[in-house]
Amino acid sequence: MPTSPTTVFTTRGVTKVYRMGEVDVHALRGVDVSMFAGEFVVILGASGSGKSTLLNILGGLDVPTAGEVFFRDQSLSDADEDELTEYRREHVGFVFQFYNLIASLTAKENVSLVADIASNPMDPAEALRLVGLYDRRDHYPSQLSGGEQQRVAIARAIGKRPDVLLCDEPTGALDVKTGVVVLEAVARINRELGTLTAVITHNATIAEMADRVISLSDGQIADVHTNAMRKEAKDLVW
Repeated sequence: MPTSPTTVFTTRGVTKVYRMGEVDVHALRGVDVSMFAGEFVVILGASGSGKSTLLNILGGLDVPTAGEVFFRDQSLSDADEDELTEYRREHVGFVFQFYNLIASLTAKENVSLVADIASNPMDPAEALRLVGLYDRRDHYPSQLSGGEQQRVAIARAIGKRPDVLLCDEPTGALDVKTGVVVLEAVARINRELGTLTAVITHNATIAEMADRVISLSDGQIADVHTNAMRKEAKDLVW
């Protein structure tokens, strides 16, 4: 499927069905969505609405039962496991609710791990600067707060200069104030690097930071809302 130069993701009729014993669970029901270079997209929805399933399919961690998924002009729905592995390695940065840092490594060393799998990695110290942790680069996870550990995880995700940053409930384990700091780091990366950023959350307040808000309900797109004020602010910065 041909795309415009700025189209990063296109899905058409994406359906995902999981077999749970003798019951079919429909996680996604014919989702059509596009995402574009430089966007900050928030995906809202209650638990079980299909948010994580959609993000996992976009990130190449899962494949649809039916429908088409494209990253630029590359079909992900037809890709084999080797192709999906290469796609994840070269193009996608993931941030999850839990930080998954290696306790015996410093913040800088945790970020450096991506250098082994990336073709054009960022300097780890620069990645930590982008999330406001340059001065904490030699600290171990046990010496960092939860919010700082999550920002190290974000730095690790962007250390390979991904085209796409996918965040699944990145503030779910944090208090509100710390969560804002983490989300500000994500927004800064989106602004400074122009990385397409998609964030799953239950928190409607976070939607104010997004260019677009995609709401899911029962595996379907319930609403798509564009935040014109956010776009105007970004245009002024850029």
